[in-house]
Amino acid sequence: MTNPSSPTSAWRPGMPGGDTLPSGPAGRPTAPGHDGHGPETGPPTVTIGSYPDYPSAQRVVDYLADNRFPVEHSAIVGTNLTLVETVLGRMTTGRAALAGAGTGAWFGLFIGLLFGIFTAGNWIAVILVGLVVGAIWGAVFGAVAHAMTGGRRDFTSASSLRAGQYAVIVDAQYAEQARQLLGRMHVAAPPPAR
Repeated sequence: MTNPSSPTSAWRPGMPGGDTLPSGPAGRPTAPGHDGHGPETGPPTVTIGSYPDYPSAQRVVDYLADNRFPVEHSAIVGTNLTLVETVLGRMTTGRAALAGAGTGAWFGLFIGLLFGIFTAGNWIAVILVGLVVGAIWGAVFGAVAHAMTGGRRDFTSASSLRAGQYAVIVDAQYAEQARQLLGRMHVAAPPPAR
């Protein structure tokens, strides 16, 4: 039988020695929160405004900061997140080789500079050789890597996360102060252009 505090036994709340968790590869874990549904997230918060785009929410937090509000107790939370992958163009073996050559050239330049520091002779030649060899190997690896996909991804793209709405939240104890400041902001704001 294993001792409850031995490392081979599973951790369970309420066990003798169950108040301390064994450390894992990412460090010392935190025990579940008081309700058993995960760690506590901090003080309760209140939403003081919701905006259709990030610049509007940023403008509100900037206004609060300009008026000496403790903005370290606020956050901008994006909701209704959408992943958008914008297709930039077609990827061919030639383009993959060209992109690989560019990456390889940078790596070759770095290696050439590293060896050039310790060269007593013509250090510029060492840097140029590193750059050319890096570009050649980068082109080969880029072309081979693209050919190995078998045409399953013949395009390049860029991914981004977009939120449908942005909420400005503050700690509950500062909510009234933030609302008063926002009331002054909306009174002082010029009317929208038509």
